[in-house]
Amino acid sequence: MPPPPPDPVARLPEEWADVLREWGQPAFRAKQVFQWIHGRGVLDPEAMTNLPKALRARLAEEGLAPPLTVAARHRSEDGTQKLLLALPDGRTIESVLIPQGSSGAEDPIGGDEPEPGTRPVTQCISTQVGCAMGCVFCASGMAGLKRHLTAGEILAQVTLGRDLVDEGDRLRNIVLMGMGEPLHNYDAVARALRLMFRADGLGFGTRRVTLSTSGLIPEIDKLGEDFEGKVNLAISLHVPDDARRSELMPINRRYPLADLMEALRRYPLPPRRRITIEYTLVKGYNDTLADADALARLLGKLRAKVNLIPMNPVPDNPLGPPPWSVVEAFHDRLWERGVSTFVRRRKGDDIAAACGQLALAGETKKIRVALPVTS
Repeated sequence: MPPPPPDPVARLPEEWADVLREWGQPAFRAKQVFQWIHGRGVLDPEAMTNLPKALRARLAEEGLAPPLTVAARHRSEDGTQKLLLALPDGRTIESVLIPQGSSGAEDPIGGDEPEPGTRPVTQCISTQVGCAMGCVFCASGMAGLKRHLTAGEILAQVTLGRDLVDEGDRLRNIVLMGMGEPLHNYDAVARALRLMFRADGLGFGTRRVTLSTSGLIPEIDKLGEDFEGKVNLAISLHVPDDARRSELMPINRRYPLADLMEALRRYPLPPRRRITIEYTLVKGYNDTLADADALARLLGKLRAKVNLIPMNPVPDNPLGPPPWSVVEAFHDRLWERGVSTFVRRRKGDDIAAACGQLALAGETKKIRVALPVTS
């Protein structure tokens, strides 16, 4: 059996049992420690009041502490909260709390119906500091990859988010769509997911967690195998042909669309689940009715729904969203072609909504725009 991870927040209950056994503690202490960290979101050993004082001191000595803190909290007029989170090494990441209406259908990014009397909140979390994928429309990749997040740093975003939702709101859904490519940091992300799904911890059902990827095929296959297809999968597609997708998303040169579609068809979806196809509409580039027709042909009979996302404007990037009339026409054409399609309305524009805009402020940016964009 491999040794427990050095990051205490990322330990499973059985790993805590091994650690505490070496410290001479009884077996039941492992469950208590795990529930403090994941069930209650308490990462300060001194606050774990049912533990002996000596054990609390040992936990502090071994490095159990909050892996991130809130450096800034911005609130949009639409209720969206954007959190700028500081890491121990001085880096920062972002997480966004997005309130929904009475049904998840308003902003279909995964999850179940809310409980009566509560407003559901979806949290978008980060998996890396920056990103190595180099997608030209994305703010989080403009400064390149700085480092991977640990499983504990990924999970701590959720425990913080659970505490910071407004009164009357409840954190219901998690989307791994923030800074970074989740499957590029596979081991840490997989461990975080396993911990997230624990009923004695955060207790998120698999239907309430969605992972978004630009299309790393080997890791898509591994995710499907490791989690039996129960992790909701979203694909950042954005263009329906290889030539332009390779311009927009360099990963397409390694994993072209035909191979990606084949990987999606073999992803072991449970019954009544669909893969989400994310399509960011960029003005004058991928927003014509011919593009909608090509997208419908590409998806074929894949069990999928399309989320249309008018591009978030990003400082220093000349790309932008098309007019709303173009968005509506694209949406209507896909429905006519039999493709379930939703428009994800942008939220938090007044607080720098695009992933990475706050965390990477001041970083040297790698602007990779060389597209034939019309005015």
